[in-house]
Parts: sequence; structure tokens; C-alpha cells
Amino acid sequence: MRVSRIKETGPAHYHIMSRIVDRQMLMNPSEKECFRKLMRSVAAFSGCQVITHGILTNHWHSLLHVPERKPVSDAELIVRLAHLYSRIEVRGISESLQRYRELGHDKAAEALKQRYTCRMYDLSEFVKTLKQRYTQSYNRRRNRKGTLWEERYKSVLVGGRGALLTIAAYIELNAVRAGIVNDPGDYRFCGYGEALGGSKVAREGIMTLFKHLDYKADWPEVARLYRQQLFVRGEQLAEDPKPGFSPEAVQAVLEAGGTLPKGQALRCRVRYFSDGVILGSRSFVDEAFKRHRDYFSPNRTTGARTMKHGQWEGLCTARRLRMSVIQVPHPA
Repeated sequence: MRVSRIKETGPAHYHIMSRIVDRQMLMNPSEKECFRKLMRSVAAFSGCQVITHGILTNHWHSLLHVPERKPVSDAELIVRLAHLYSRIEVRGISESLQRYRELGHDKAAEALKQRYTCRMYDLSEFVKTLKQRYTQSYNRRRNRKGTLWEERYKSVLVGGRGALLTIAAYIELNAVRAGIVNDPGDYRFCGYGEALGGSKVAREGIMTLFKHLDYKADWPEVARLYRQQLFVRGEQLAEDPKPGFSPEAVQAVLEAGGTLPKGQALRCRVRYFSDGVILGSRSFVDEAFKRHRDYFSPNRTTGARTMKHGQWEGLCTARRLRMSVIQVPHPA
């Protein structure tokens, strides 16, 4: 039975991943920068927050916070529209809203706003807008036609203490896993690299991770703690990795049915993070399972499933994966 993507009605965090069609290596550095800028614009328009991200040559990841839906004033709408629409379009919408209000046609004004606010505070609309607009931009610049993305995007509902930091580390280590860099801070197309480059919005996203752990600090302190977490979870990202860390050694451990330390597992491709449906503490997964009971088989009685082949410190998923749970590093 195919399990649909789960979306909460209230605030939630999601790990999102999407690949380019046929896994073609189409995103060179300039394309990655175009995608990064558009992603930030879509987030500002939608009211969602990109906690961190990783953009590779044939796929991208994002840890997204979708907050509670709330009313959007006329003035705020115009500010948000400016992130995605031209000045002429925004001016036209602003003038129409003002005219409706002056004439007392509030229903018409609200109907006009609804055309745009319906795409805010929503996971599906965020991804749809981002992928569609990037496809249109890419095809126009490359004189290309047709779809750019492979199948549906994947998303996993994430929650529970420590889960967000684990997912964030996994995303940041994408470039390391692909052999592009040894230090995630050297890769400017991930949240950590962007934050080190001075991006205020990227720093705010990473600081959010520690606020969820009830730890409030300024950026220099958070940057120090986050770097420690990435290096500890990445199992020594220096030029001389620990013995037994080669892809061949990792594969041997997996084939023998062994368990990898979390750091080694995060340096591999972990399908739980893209196919687990819900990921977090046992209590978080069980509660989310109850809220979304209709998404699962009627024969199922419990939600949380223990994650295998790694030392996951209590993290669980809603889906038990049987084949190729962890794959060794490979070029992205």
C-alpha cells in the first residue's frame, strides 16, 4: 500500500527532497545560486522558514518549517508579493485592493487576496511554486521545454527532541557525502555554508534548531556549537578519516548486518530521511500516527518503527523499510 505524504493542519517541520528528471547533473554553480535565491523568495512569500538546505547537481534537500496559518493584512500581502512578482504586477494588485476598499467592496478585496494567500503556510504550495518557477526560469534560459523534475517530491514529517538537528546534519553533509568538499562549511549551497558567508536568514534558520532544544544564544555561540555537532555527527571530516570509514568498509558492515555509528550512517544515503513518512521520537511518531490514522493500513495497530542499521538514539519512523535502508556514499 502506498502511503501518501502527510501534512499537518498546524505548525510542523518537514524534510523535503526532489530530484531532476533522469537524475541528470544539470545544476552547475550558477544554477544552484538561481535555485537558492528563488527558494528564499518563495519562503518569504509563503511565510514558511527554510531551516537549512542542500543543493546538489541533480537534487535538493530542505528542512522546512510551516507555521500556523494566520491572517495576512493588505500591507503584508503587498510586501510578500514583491518577493515573487514584478513591480508592475504588485502595483496593479495594490491599486486594485485600495480601490475595492475605498468603494467598500470588501468581498471583492478578500477574493483578490485569497488568490495569493491560499498559497501561503502550506507545504505543497511551497514546493509547487518553487519547482514550477525554477523550471520556467531554467527552460527559458536554456531554450528547453518539458518537465525538469522526477516524479513527486518526497517529504517526511519531522519532530521530537533531537530529530531536527539530526536531519539538519544529514542535509549539511550532502556535499561531503558526494565527495565535493571535506568540510560542509566550504560548500556555499547548503545552509551552513550560506550562514558562514554572512546570510542573516541562513543564520536565523540554524539558530532555530537550538531554540527547539531550549538553548538560546547569539550567532557566534550557535555557530561554534553547530560546527561541533556537524563534525561529531560526520565522524571526523578531516583529510584522514577514522579507520573503517571508507565506502567499502561501510558496505562490509552493512552486508554483515552490523550497526553503524550515527556519524558514519549520516555520511551515507539514509532512506529513512526521505521515505520514512514521519520521523522523530517514539512519542512524536505515535501521536502523529494517531492524527493521520487514515493514511495507513487498517490492519496496523501502532505507529512508531525503530530505525535499523544505525545508532539513532531513539529516533523512529512511521514506515519500516526493508531494502537498501542505508547506501554508501556516491557522487550526487
